This record gives sequence, structure tokens and C-alpha cells, in this order.
Amino acid sequence: MITGLGLLVPITALLPLTAILLVNQRSPYQTLVLRGVLGAIATLVYALLGAADVALTEALVGTLLSTTLYAIALRSSMVFRLELKAGVELAPERRELLERWLQQAFLRLEVISPAKNAQAASPTKEKPVLTDPAGLPVHGWLLSADQLSIASPWLSNQLQGLAGAQLWQRAGGLIATGAGVANG
Repeated sequence: MITGLGLLVPITALLPLTAILLVNQRSPYQTLVLRGVLGAIATLVYALLGAADVALTEALVGTLLSTTLYAIALRSSMVFRLELKAGVELAPERRELLERWLQQAFLRLEVISPAKNAQAASPTKEKPVLTDPAGLPVHGWLLSADQLSIASPWLSNQLQGLAGAQLWQRAGGLIATGAGVANG
């Protein structure tokens, strides 16, 4: 028969294994699940060691609260805000292409229409407009039906490394960083 301490070694061995999996995840949603698993394993180890108060604190604060806050942060921050310039329409097939492309980077597409962002100036290299009227960051602009400008060079490089960028370009789309168009 295995006692509580006999379970301790194999369960404790799961801690570093789960931590390694956690830090090597590309998907933020898989990271969220693994953070919950890591907290549950830590809670079980504390309970097996007889530290019920520490186990309860880990379960409630360390796991439940941090996982909930991380989920809220993911929901609100994993978005690509695309501003449509005046007179530019985003065709449904283009929107679907952009959404599939951004999903590869675990991002949601949020389109900001020119009417919603009428008082914002056009971006230039010297003075880019990086927020919408609500103060939320704008990550890119659709300058014409097929011309996409991405504000951040880092984000542009990351997105252009995905298969969706090639699909966008094969469909006749251009990708720019800031104000200059590249990769036609």
C-alpha cells in the first residue's frame, strides 16, 4: 500500500516537468491551462506534507486568482486593432483572410471604422497615430482594400513569418511596416 509520503516523490517530480512545459508553450491558452495544473500539483504536494493552510492558500490565491486574472488579461490584450482609413472597405473575404492569419498568432481582429476614429490623423513615420479615441492601441491600418500597414516592426516581422502573410500576398495584398509598403 502506498502511503501519503510514498506519493510525494512521483507527484513532486511532476512540478519541474509541468514548469518546463509551461515556459515552452507558444499558445497563451495552453499556458493558462498548464498554470492551473502546476498550481494543483503544488497544492497536492503541500497537502501531502501536512501543510493544509499553505495548500489552501496556494489553491485559492496562487492558482485560482492568478489563473482568473491571467484569463482576463488574455481576453483583453490578445487583439489586433485595425483601423480602416476613410473610404476603405474591408471585404468579407479579406476580413476572413486577416482573421485566419491573426489566429495563427493567437490574436483576434478588431476593426475600427473611420467614423469611430474620425478625429485621428493619418500615421506618418515622424508622428504615428497609435491609439483610437478610446485610448486603446491601434496596431495597424488598412490603407486601401489590399494595403495593410502594421505599426510595430517587431509585430510586422512576427506576423510576416506566419503562413497567413503568404496567403495575404498571394491574394494581391501588400504588407507595410509603419508608412512604407513592402513585400508586394
